[in-house]
Order: sequence, then C-alpha cells, then structure tokens
Amino acid sequence: MKKLLGRSDIDDALRSLDKLTQEENLMAAAQGLRATHGIAEAVNRVASNIYGVDGQVEGRRRRG
Repeated sequence: MKKLLGRSDIDDALRSLDKLTQEENLMAAAQGLRATHGIAEAVNRVASNIYGVDGQVEGRRRRG
C-alpha cells in the first residue's frame, strides 16, 4: 500500500513506535527485577536478624 501512496514515512513511524515499545518493555522488566532484588535483600536481612535472635535465645536457654 505504501508503494501506491508513495509514503514511507508511515512505515518509518511504525518502526520507530515498535522500537520505542520494545525499549519501554525492557525498561519495565528492569524495574521489576530491581524491585525483586530489593525485596530479596530485605528478606535476607530479616532472616539474618531472626537467626541472630534465635541464637541469642538458644544461648540463654543453655545458660539458664
């Protein structure tokens, strides 16, 4: 159809839109991974604190 109209600008615009859409999807995925990584770090910190408290409780049980 573009040959009939002699307009490649529409095709160029659609290619640009497709490229931008792909980049936006990649950016959204990267943000999701960043958020997931942050949550994993927070969970690991909480787990570490729990293990520390557990060790303290066990130490007090052995003394008491």
